[in-house]
Formats: sequence, structure tokens, C-alpha cells
Amino acid sequence: MPRLLGVDIPSKSKIEYSLRSIYGIGPTRAKILVEEAGIDPNMRAHELTEEQINRLMAIIAEKKWAVEGDLRREIAANLKRLQAINCYRGIRHRRGLPVRGQRTSTNARTRKGARRTVGVQRKK
Repeated sequence: MPRLLGVDIPSKSKIEYSLRSIYGIGPTRAKILVEEAGIDPNMRAHELTEEQINRLMAIIAEKKWAVEGDLRREIAANLKRLQAINCYRGIRHRRGLPVRGQRTSTNARTRKGARRTVGVQRKK
């Protein structure tokens, strides 16, 4: 299994699809990487040479793409900033509710979690 930027990429799949397992590299960036590195798009990830892996890492560094840990830290810092300034989006993030204007009267179950029934407590 080839290792790129501290991530084991799937070795059986084509290089363009394997690169997508790196956080911050999607379909478009993977395609750009393969073209600029001059790698055959039909090549499987386990067929990569050490030189080709180094070339891929050099291109990512050259383009200054935030990937993996740096990108995760950047996103977490953005969310913390929104929460710290008490803006509407920050409050929604803090409460675990939808952030982008979706309805919450019904639906929004992915964000809100499983239903919690609220019942009346009777005195004995």
C-alpha cells in the first residue's frame, strides 16, 4: 500500500481514485495531480515508483494545497472562531442544528440526532 502525506492510499484502484482518499483532494484535484505528474491515469496505485510518489508530493507542496492535518486544523479553527464571536452560524454549530437555513420543525434528523420524546412527569 503506497503511503502519501501520511495516508495509506488504496493500492488496487486506479491512481486517480486512490488519491481521493487523501483529505482535501477530490476528483478535480486528483485529475490535475495525475496530469501534471505525467502519470498514466490507468496505472494502479501499487505500481507507483518512489520517484512518482515524490513528484506527486512536490506538486501538492508547490500548489500550496491544504491537505490532511493542516486542512482539518484550519476548518476546526474556522468553526471555533464562529462560535467564539457568537454569530448565528456559530450558535447553530454549537447547538448541533442545521447551519444553512434548513427547516427544523420536521426533518433535520441527521444534524439533530435521534428523536428524544419529552413526556409529562406525574406526581405519585
